[in-house]
Amino acid sequence: MIWGIALPIMGGMMSQNVLNLVDIGMVGRLGDHALAATGIGGFTNYLAISFIIGLSAGVQALASRRMGEGRHSETAIPLNGGLMLALMIGLPLCIALIIATPYAFTFLTGDAEVRELGIPYLQIRIVSMVAVGMNFSFRGYWSAIHMTGIYLRTLLIMHAINIFLNWVLIFGNLGAPELGVFGAGLATTIALYFGTALYFFFAFRHARDKGFLQGIPSRATLWQQFRLSLPSSLQQLFFSAGLVTLVWIVGRIGTAEVAAVNILMTFHITALLPAFGVALAATTLVGNALGRGDVEDAAAWGWNCAALTFVYGLIMSLLLILLADPILRVFLTNPDTRQLAYLPMILWALMISFDTAGMVLMNALIGAGDTRRSMWISLVWQWAFFLPLAFMIGPVLGFGLVGVWVANGLYRVGQAVNCGTQWAGRKWADIRI
Repeated sequence: MIWGIALPIMGGMMSQNVLNLVDIGMVGRLGDHALAATGIGGFTNYLAISFIIGLSAGVQALASRRMGEGRHSETAIPLNGGLMLALMIGLPLCIALIIATPYAFTFLTGDAEVRELGIPYLQIRIVSMVAVGMNFSFRGYWSAIHMTGIYLRTLLIMHAINIFLNWVLIFGNLGAPELGVFGAGLATTIALYFGTALYFFFAFRHARDKGFLQGIPSRATLWQQFRLSLPSSLQQLFFSAGLVTLVWIVGRIGTAEVAAVNILMTFHITALLPAFGVALAATTLVGNALGRGDVEDAAAWGWNCAALTFVYGLIMSLLLILLADPILRVFLTNPDTRQLAYLPMILWALMISFDTAGMVLMNALIGAGDTRRSMWISLVWQWAFFLPLAFMIGPVLGFGLVGVWVANGLYRVGQAVNCGTQWAGRKWADIRI
């Protein structure tokens, strides 16, 4: 059952990997400043959309619980609420953040060329905020009702469009204007809205009998869903703010280091995404089991999924250690920047297995409705431990990017162990949603 839910998600995540790497490969041809601009812009965009991404947690937790209870005709009601909240929150937030973008870039980098390239890139990415909120709500729903194949098909089409538009708009192919970094952002935004349209098409075909767009959700339903989603939204918000803070910390070291971090973080996310498919399966399976009232089954799903991703992480560690230099040569044309990234990449590879297993158990807590505990684990380890330590070791004590990545490894392993102890404690078993 794990693989039935996880494999389509993993396929979608692998397509996301390809998209991220193609983006970097294309933008990397434009030089370190372009990479730094898209790196800062990408992490800041994640901060901008992070709160709305958290809506998917409420959709998935509620829909999977309703499915476990046998209330199949009501499983799409949480999806309706997620779509409404995405529009109500996303539209005004999008306008405000577009206006604030120039001020954000001035704070994040003192390099004038990086700011010139990055501000329009980030603004056009923020335009996709409503689409992102709706797409994540759909993803949570398809995962909850075990129809992740729809998610996979939509993502593959969406990413194919994105890659094609990157080729057209970044380099000015097929008679289009050569838009460079801005073209990469525009291509992504167009592809995201196309994906939203596809999700609506599939939902009309497969979810109308489950309550999709059958009336407006009540205020009580929206409020329940918002309260359930709020801790996950805040967790996403502070996690993404931590990534932006990390970029700011590395920016105190140098622009080449920021370009290297763009590559390192993209590969970090790339390695985690297939395991995230298993994590989303754990969210659904834990919710289904608790809907049936079977706590033992829920606990077993959490541990089994974590064990699968731990083994996956060991394999990824070996591959990345062996292939670190050839991989970096593909995406970093500057040999000095490549040298900066090499040792941090090796250090990061050593702790992937802990990171993936911890991520699964954190999502298992979300599936159980224990979104507050998941939020606090994430906040404390990132903001009270990692970021202060990274700032002290990197810019202040002068250990550079290597020092920052040593702190990153300690943070990831510590957080994973914390998630394991909380899952073993089973305080989540008494939560009712």
